[in-house]
Amino acid sequence: MAYSILLVEDHAELAATTGEYLEACGYIVDYAMDGKTGLQLALENQYDALVLDVMLPGLDGFEICKRIRNESQSDIPILMLTARDQLEDKLEGFDAGADDYLIKPFDFEELDARLNAIIRRFKGDLEAATLEIHDLTFNLKTLTVKRQQQTLKLSPTGLHILKLLMRRSPEVVTKQELERELWGDLVPNSDVLRSHLYNLRKVIDKPFSEKLLHTLPSLGLKIEAP
Repeated sequence: MAYSILLVEDHAELAATTGEYLEACGYIVDYAMDGKTGLQLALENQYDALVLDVMLPGLDGFEICKRIRNESQSDIPILMLTARDQLEDKLEGFDAGADDYLIKPFDFEELDARLNAIIRRFKGDLEAATLEIHDLTFNLKTLTVKRQQQTLKLSPTGLHILKLLMRRSPEVVTKQELERELWGDLVPNSDVLRSHLYNLRKVIDKPFSEKLLHTLPSLGLKIEAP
């Protein structure tokens, strides 16, 4: 099966060579050279993945990513493709809802491998459209999280953490596994993960009488029904 890709890149030569390589690998590639066109195409069409540059005319890649996640509730796999290699830029991309991050200049073989990885992961998620533990549900198609029928508001990173913990429940997931899943080899200091976990606990547990998110000192975390 050929996967369809939307490539949003304003550097015409790079876009052409990247598109040619991906088509040679069997992908079907659409192309946009500015942010507004890219966002419009992403919202109007069904793609298997989006390859998104950060520095774009019109709308930058971070804003496009946020609007795709928050306004359209789309969970299309997004790979950010950019020359911005500062850690804070990478963290901003993941926080906006990106699934992976590739720094220019890059090897086309790595781009192909990363695209295949995030698409396979996404397709696997769709096999189980809803995760449910006790009174907590996570609809993976709409990215809607509810507890006791109340809709809960989580950041893209919070959704990513919750999805991993619910899929692995009642197993314990180490903090190292969470960091690797969220940021790969670009792990920030421990305060960043701690902050995301604090916000997650505040949303899914604090308003309710029964606790689902459990911390096991020196081991990790798990979500488990009471």
